[in-house]
Amino acid sequence: MSLLESSGRAGTVTSRFFWRYLFLSLRPKQWTKNAFVFAAILFSRHLLELPLLVRTIQVFIIFCLLSGSTYLVNDLVDRERDRLHPRKKYRPIAAGLLPPLPAAVAAGVTLAGSLSWAFALSWQVGLVSLAYALQTLAYSFYLKDMVIIDVFVVALGFVLRVVAGAAAIMVPVSAWLLIAVILLALFLALCKRRHELVSLDNATAHRGILAEYSVNLLDQMIATVTSATVVVYAIYTFIGAPRPYLMYTVPLVLFGICRYLYLTYRCQGGGEPESLVLRDKPLAATILLWAAGCFIILYWL
Repeated sequence: MSLLESSGRAGTVTSRFFWRYLFLSLRPKQWTKNAFVFAAILFSRHLLELPLLVRTIQVFIIFCLLSGSTYLVNDLVDRERDRLHPRKKYRPIAAGLLPPLPAAVAAGVTLAGSLSWAFALSWQVGLVSLAYALQTLAYSFYLKDMVIIDVFVVALGFVLRVVAGAAAIMVPVSAWLLIAVILLALFLALCKRRHELVSLDNATAHRGILAEYSVNLLDQMIATVTSATVVVYAIYTFIGAPRPYLMYTVPLVLFGICRYLYLTYRCQGGGEPESLVLRDKPLAATILLWAAGCFIILYWL
């Protein structure tokens, strides 16, 4: 279908439904992923410094706009396949509720505006933001069809969020922390691939790259990154963190990962990590306890 296809009640930009569906297409539920930009200010022990916190909040908003614009592009590219998905078929573009042409214009304006804001904040943040935008667009058009590379590209996006947060306040980030982040992101991405492969009736019709995976292969890859994530985070708390007492948060990380594995393998979860974190009370409580523990150790001990 072309970008000129029409939709129903949201057919014009003057319609209140248009703005509602446009906002939903930015996927605000997934903006929780952008909280990774706060990693640098938290672990560098600058969280209580208001000017630096304000800069980090700006980066968070920038990445919400950046990711939202790339979600729009992805929904435009995948709208035919999304219509075959039991949940994604209800997305505004796939459901025909949001016209493709205005959605494409909105994506371009949002992308340009967020990148301009990033470069106005600092050229370092601008370059990282540009790299993130190019990476996600390359994923939408090409890289998502390359086996294994697809999940590594998704994981790279989380690392770029951390780097952008560090660039905003000009602090270094431990290599161990960056490795832990990319391993955690790989864990989430692989669990999502497994969920899609197991739960969808015709998985390859929705995501063609799933034909290159198998449940056994994904199980082995998940086992590898699961162990590596815990080990690398433990190493970071011992030799890379500003406070060695952070080692006491390792059990919380281990429990959180085990809980996520339980939800993925026994409860058919893992398809939407951002929703799963909010729905599952034990997992949400573990994340809150971990965040509170890190804050107390870094700022009070």
